[in-house]
Amino acid sequence: MAYPVRYDGGVHETGDPQLPHGIALAWGVAANPQRGPKREMSVERIVDAAIDIADEGGLAAVSMSAVAGRLGFTPMSLYRYVSAKDDLVLLMAEQANGVPPETVAEAADWRAGLAAFAAANLEVFAAHPWLLDVPIEGAPLTPNSLAWLDAALHALRATPLDHEERLAATLAVTAQVRFEGVIVRGRHDVAASAVLPEAQADAVLRHLITPEAFPDLHPALLAGVFGPGPSPFGFGLDRVLDGIETYIAAKPGLAAAEDAVPREDERIARDPRVREARKARREVEKQLREARKREREAERSAHSRLPHP
Repeated sequence: MAYPVRYDGGVHETGDPQLPHGIALAWGVAANPQRGPKREMSVERIVDAAIDIADEGGLAAVSMSAVAGRLGFTPMSLYRYVSAKDDLVLLMAEQANGVPPETVAEAADWRAGLAAFAAANLEVFAAHPWLLDVPIEGAPLTPNSLAWLDAALHALRATPLDHEERLAATLAVTAQVRFEGVIVRGRHDVAASAVLPEAQADAVLRHLITPEAFPDLHPALLAGVFGPGPSPFGFGLDRVLDGIETYIAAKPGLAAAEDAVPREDERIARDPRVREARKARREVEKQLREARKREREAERSAHSRLPHP
C-alpha cells in the first residue's frame, strides 16, 4: 500500500514499503487513534509540550512520562498518538526547525543564499539549542527538513556544480553552522553556571598560559582572543564560502545542461501568484505557531491557578 504524501501543494506517492509511523505523522498521513481522549489531546499538543520541556531543560528532560505529566494525562495515553520516544523527537525537530525563510530563495546569488541559509539555521539553534543533541541518522525524510535542504540546493542551482557537489557544499555550510551552534550554547551554559567571573577567568588564563609554556598562544591571549567580542562564526563561514567559490571558479563550463532551461516546476515556482500564495501560507503558519505558544502559556497560567492537594 502506498501513502499519498501531501505537502506544499503537491501530491506524491511514497510507494512501498509503508512509511514508518513517525515519518507518516510528520507528513500528516498517519491514521488518527480511534479511541482515547481525542478532544483533550492531539499529536500537536504532545509535540508542543515536549518542545516546551526541551526548551526549559534540554532534550534529556523529555520523556513520555514528563510530557504526559505536563498535559495532565497518563504516559500510556500518549502512546495512542505517538508510538515511541524516537518518533516524538523526530516530530519535535520537525516543528522546531520550521520552514526556511524567504531570504534564502530571494538572495541575489548563491553566496548570499547560502549565507542567509546559515544565518537562519543559526537562529533556529539559538531558539532551540536541544536540536544540536538530536542525532543525524541518514537522509532527511520529513517535510521541513527537506524544505531546508531544497532551499540550500536552490541557492546553488545556477552554479556549474553537479548535484553531488551542491549537496556536499550544503553539508559543509551546515557543519559550520552546527559548530557555531555548539560554541554559542557552550558560552551560554558557562555564563549561566557562573563558573568564574570574567575578570577572574582572565586572571587564571594569564597565570596558566605563560610565554615559556605556550609561546604562540600567549601573545594571542594578550591580544584578547579569549575575551568578549564578535563571534568568529562570520570569519569561518566566509572561508567556507571562499572555498566553494574557488572550487566553482576552477570548474569549467556553465551550469549543467539540465539547469540551463528551467524545469516546469521551477517556472511555476517563479510565478508571482504562486510566490505570493506561498508567502501567505508561511505567514499563516507563523501566526499558527504564535497562537499555539499563547495557548500553551494560557494553559500553564490556568494550571498554576488550580488548587493542588
